[in-house]
Amino acid sequence: MSSPAALPRFPWLVVALGFGAIVFEGYDLIVYGSVVPAMLAHPGWGLSPAEAGAIGSYALLGMFLGAPASGWLTDRFGRRRLFIGLLVWFSVMMVLVALAPTPGLLGLFRFLAGLGFGGIPPTAIALVVEAAPAGRKLFYNSVMLSGFPVGGVVAAVASLTLLGPIGFRGLFALGALPLVTLVPLAWWVLPESVRFAAAGAESGGGKVRALLRGRAGVATLLFAVANFCGFLLVFGLNTWLPQLMRGAGYDLGSALTFLLLLNIGSVVGGLVGAAISDRFGGRAVATVLFVLAAAAMLLLTAPRSPMATSVLVFVAGAMTVGSQSVLWGYVATHYDTAARATALGVTSGIGRLGAAAGPAIGGLLVANGVGLAGNVLVFAGAALAGAVSSVLVPRRRTAAATAALAADPVS
Repeated sequence: MSSPAALPRFPWLVVALGFGAIVFEGYDLIVYGSVVPAMLAHPGWGLSPAEAGAIGSYALLGMFLGAPASGWLTDRFGRRRLFIGLLVWFSVMMVLVALAPTPGLLGLFRFLAGLGFGGIPPTAIALVVEAAPAGRKLFYNSVMLSGFPVGGVVAAVASLTLLGPIGFRGLFALGALPLVTLVPLAWWVLPESVRFAAAGAESGGGKVRALLRGRAGVATLLFAVANFCGFLLVFGLNTWLPQLMRGAGYDLGSALTFLLLLNIGSVVGGLVGAAISDRFGGRAVATVLFVLAAAAMLLLTAPRSPMATSVLVFVAGAMTVGSQSVLWGYVATHYDTAARATALGVTSGIGRLGAAAGPAIGGLLVANGVGLAGNVLVFAGAALAGAVSSVLVPRRRTAAATAALAADPVS
C-alpha cells in the first residue's frame, strides 16, 4: 500500500476502518444500558428509571438530526472528510460525557455526541458499498455493520469487568479512544470513494426532494418505518434488558450476561443474514428476520429455564440487530451512488426516532411496574410492523435491470 489512493483496490481495508468506527458507535451507545443500574444508585443524583430512560434517548435524538444532515453532506462534499470529522466530534463529546458533573450535562453531551453517532453509519455504508465488489456488497456491508453488536459485546464485557474498578465515568471515557486510534489511521490511509468521485459531488446536493416524491417517496417512507421499528428494538432491548432481567429475578451479573448474549447473537445474525441477502435480496431476508425476532420475544414471555432463556435472548439478538444490519444494506443497494448516503441518512435519521423511543418507552413501562413480559410484547409488535414495512417496499428495478446492476458495481 503505497498511498491512500491505492486503497479502493483493497475493499477489506475500507471495511476494517468502517468496522472500527461502528464498534465504537455501538460501544458508546450500548454502554449506557450497562451502566443504568449504577447511575440509578449514584449518590446525589437521585435518578428515577423514567429519567434514566429519557437521558438514554438524548444521544438518539442527536442521531435523528445528525443522520440526514451527514448523509446529505456526505453526498455533496465526500465520504472521507465527513467520516474523519464525525469520528473526531463524537470522541471529544464522549470525553465531556465522562466528565459531566450532573445528569443534565451528561444528557446534553450525549445529545451532541449523537450528532456524530448518527452520521457515521450513512458515511461508512456509502464507503463500503462503493468499495465492495459486485455480488458481495451486502455481505461486506454487514461485516462492517457487525461492529455495532461487537461494540455491544465490548460494552457488556467492560461493564462486567470494569464497572467496579473505574465506574460508569471510566466506561464512558473508553468511548473516546477513536480520537487516538482510528482518526490518525483514517487520515493516513482512507481515500475518497472512487465511485463518488466518478458520480460527481454536485449530483448529491438536490436529492432529498426526489427521495420524497412518487414511487421513490413510498420506498423512502417504508424504509423509514422499518428503520424506526428496527432501532426501537435494538436500543430498547440494549438499554433495558439488564434491568428487566433483574426484575425477573436474575442478579446483576446474570442480567449483564444476557446483554452479552444478545449482542453475540447480533453479530451472528447480521453476518448470516447478509450472506443470504446477497443471494436472495434484502427484502426477503429483512422481512423474515423481523418475523423471527417477534417470535423469539414472544417466547420469552413464558417461564423457562435459564438455559432456554439464554438461547432465546441469543436468537432475539440475532434477529433484531441482524435485521437492522440487513435493512441498511437493503437501503444502500436500492439507491444509486449519487443519492445513496442521502437516502441512508434520511431513512435512518427518521428511523432514529425509534432509537429514541425504545429507551423512553422501556423506562415508562418499568416505572409503571410493567415487567419483562409486557415489555417484550411491545417490542414484538414493533418487529411485526418492521416486517410489514420491509416487504411492502416497491421494487425499483426490473429483473433485467437487476442483472445489469450485478454487472455494474457503480450503481
